[in-house]
Amino acid sequence: MKLNVYSGTPWDRLGTEPPPQFPAAMLNVTNRCNLTCAHCFIYTDGNPNNPDDDLSDEALLAEVERVRDKHGLYAMLWMGGEPMIRWRLLEKGVRLFGQNIITTNGTIPLKDFGASVTYVVSLDGPEDLNDPVRGEGVYAKVRGNLLALPEDFTPTVQIQCVVTKQNQGRLEELVRDFQDTPVDGLAFTFHVPNEGEDSELSWRDAAERESAVDAVLELKRKYPSFVWNSTRALELMRPKTARMVTDNCPAMRTVLPLYVEKGAFTSPKCCYGNNADCDRCGAWVVFSHANKLPGPWDAVVPPTKERGPLAAYFEQQRAAEADSHAPKRVSSG
Repeated sequence: MKLNVYSGTPWDRLGTEPPPQFPAAMLNVTNRCNLTCAHCFIYTDGNPNNPDDDLSDEALLAEVERVRDKHGLYAMLWMGGEPMIRWRLLEKGVRLFGQNIITTNGTIPLKDFGASVTYVVSLDGPEDLNDPVRGEGVYAKVRGNLLALPEDFTPTVQIQCVVTKQNQGRLEELVRDFQDTPVDGLAFTFHVPNEGEDSELSWRDAAERESAVDAVLELKRKYPSFVWNSTRALELMRPKTARMVTDNCPAMRTVLPLYVEKGAFTSPKCCYGNNADCDRCGAWVVFSHANKLPGPWDAVVPPTKERGPLAAYFEQQRAAEADSHAPKRVSSG
């Protein structure tokens, strides 16, 4: 199957020349899902989410490989919809990258695709708060699947909880429920509202959200090895620095977002689609990467001395770009 020409958006990186380089991409491998979560950003107006747009395994993987080589990707975040609906595609796709993250709702049993894979399993609080958002019986089903993982299961398994105004006071119950299980750790990401959203899940601004940030910081203090958020990334979410980060969004440089629309890859505004409210963003990827990269926020919340692989990647990119613009010596021989 031959793909159509890339569809264009104001943020499209796919037709830009020379091709911008990214360390990672995220890809919605399917627009189908077996749940209908109330806060899902995929199924909102303005995002490419038609289930009929799914590509065949062969066509999608061929295009993934081409985009990988064109944009210099070394890691892939596989998303949906629910990506485990297409687990046979994932089994082949993870071989194309050295690092892989599969974000799943956990209702389909996880497959052992090897040590390059991290599963990010979505749960949003204790059972009585999770299931009204994700579906009746979902919490018990996911917990059962995770408890059933064999001792020799190779991939890393992380739970990710979307913190909302609704569940922020009961997050510790989720931590305690999974601390002594095959799960390796738990990370909190904060609800990213759509533009104009005013719901029981969303905060008006970073100031109103600060109490939720404090709650997660307390959990990080109490469960330092199990809660995977970094303290500094959480501190960057406070009102004095939150807009510094979102106005200079590091994810725009670190992650190439890819959705499937009408037989082609398209690149929306960000990983959260075209209608995310950037001013109220609380995404793990944004603030985690801000913690690892230099930015104006460093003057307010001093960075740690440790240099991670993400910073090293961009140092190498800058060095390569400088070398390409350096005057070439002409041999006199």
